[in-house]
Amino acid sequence: MKPLASTLLALTLATALPVSHAQQHASPAVPGYAYGQPTLAKAPYTLADLQALQKSLLFTEEDVKALRQSKAILADQTDAILEVWYGFVGATPELVHFFSNAKTGKPEGAYLEAVRKRFVLWVLDTADANYDQKWLDWQYEIGLRHHRTKKNKTDRAPSVAQVNFRYIPALTIPITTTLKPFLAKKGASAADVEKMHAAWVKSVLMQSILWSQPYIKDGAF
Repeated sequence: MKPLASTLLALTLATALPVSHAQQHASPAVPGYAYGQPTLAKAPYTLADLQALQKSLLFTEEDVKALRQSKAILADQTDAILEVWYGFVGATPELVHFFSNAKTGKPEGAYLEAVRKRFVLWVLDTADANYDQKWLDWQYEIGLRHHRTKKNKTDRAPSVAQVNFRYIPALTIPITTTLKPFLAKKGASAADVEKMHAAWVKSVLMQSILWSQPYIKDGAF
């Protein structure tokens, strides 16, 4: 094959093949973002456990399609989405407490900002809807970082010891309710907006359930 033809073929393949997670948003500039890293502990729940949970949530391939459809809509709105979410957290003392200094009780600005950068990537990861072992291990790590096991360690934050469990599944509602207007901003049909929103509700609840594992007694999860 001539060099020019070989180059053209390589360019064609590069644009035609699916983009990997790492290529989509490899983020060395976001400290603590470790999705896909070999250093992560293996999740104590399996892909079969995940599939069983998805069945219980009525989570289907249609939801996967809807989540992936949402990515193109949300990708350039993440800053605005985080403004809304952080506004809600900041206005809710019960929630901002978990970002506060353990001694003074005042919000830790650097900690809030560090988490915010990873939160943006969480939006994109949720919309990617790639449910493999790497994703499962990352969910386990996120759960550990909410629990006293690893909270504050990633950012060396002088904050309170853990996020109390009851607030984790509860946040499904404000997260997904406030997301819906953003899903409707790019001209998607009302039916598609409803499908995407329903998929987000299921996905966020599914993730919050997985994050709860460190809080649950052995054998009870």
